Amino acid sequence: MQEESLRIAIDLYDRHLPLFYEGRQPEGVPRLKFLEVGMVPPRRHGVQRHRRMLVEREFDGAEVSLASYLAAREQGMSDMIALPIFPRRLFSQNHIFVSDKANIQSPADLVGKRVAIWAFQVTMSVLAKGDLKRDYGVDWRDIKWVAQNKEEIEKDYGGGLHLERAPDGFDPYTALRDGTVDAYINPHPPEAIMMPGNGISRLFPRWEETTRDYFKNHGYFPIMHVLALKTPLLERYPTLAAELCNLFDTARATARDYYIDANFSMIMHSRNTLEREIQDYASDTWQSGLEPNRKNLEDFIGYCVDQHVLDRPTAVDDAFLAV
Repeated sequence: MQEESLRIAIDLYDRHLPLFYEGRQPEGVPRLKFLEVGMVPPRRHGVQRHRRMLVEREFDGAEVSLASYLAAREQGMSDMIALPIFPRRLFSQNHIFVSDKANIQSPADLVGKRVAIWAFQVTMSVLAKGDLKRDYGVDWRDIKWVAQNKEEIEKDYGGGLHLERAPDGFDPYTALRDGTVDAYINPHPPEAIMMPGNGISRLFPRWEETTRDYFKNHGYFPIMHVLALKTPLLERYPTLAAELCNLFDTARATARDYYIDANFSMIMHSRNTLEREIQDYASDTWQSGLEPNRKNLEDFIGYCVDQHVLDRPTAVDDAFLAV
């Protein structure tokens, strides 16, 4: 008789490496099989992880978009719950790129401009729109949005929103270079966009100072993804949630220890960068659990309501399993 296993789809980050190669299995639950499933680029087990989990229910658990998870929960998804595990975090200010032809010097210059995004509901899109409004006084309603893709979770955002779909074959690099769009926001921008001297710039060129101030003002490194798990598994295996949280925490701690070696990474000064981040931010900006992340989650839910990704606020304790 074949042994039961649970398939958990995650991306290939340094903090996940131990989950793939250590082979450590917790007691009292089925064997855990971690699958490398990406968004951009595809990994060993494919791409489109969010859709395959939230829409097609392909996996037992998966790393998924925070915004799409919240939208799916509001629309009645009751067979899935997020654990307080946050595999991916990003600052929005480091993911906003502008065409040199658009003469955009500050966030205020985005008003009336055409800004391309992966999709309106993508967590980075929601975060950037929310940050622009809260921290820089730029209302997302005053920007013309161009979405590359349809939403993971279908949603009617109502009238008054300047949102159009990009044409088939849309290339953000070419569009920025040509001035077809004025700016671009994406959690996975093509490398060509991020390279200097190509007619494309970061909206926040002093990004280190900007993100440091953000952390000091708000107290968090913004969450992008959560780990969602099918709820029937929790009834069958009561210790599964706690075991998964422990596995991810242990893997992250192991990955952190890699950087004690100053030459672990091919990035020349990775160790020096880690030391500076500890000094400028905190000793651990990746904490799991609800309490260390409650303000981050509450702020983001507020963004979702303001942008009509959610019709009403949801309590953090209703959207996440306390572990």
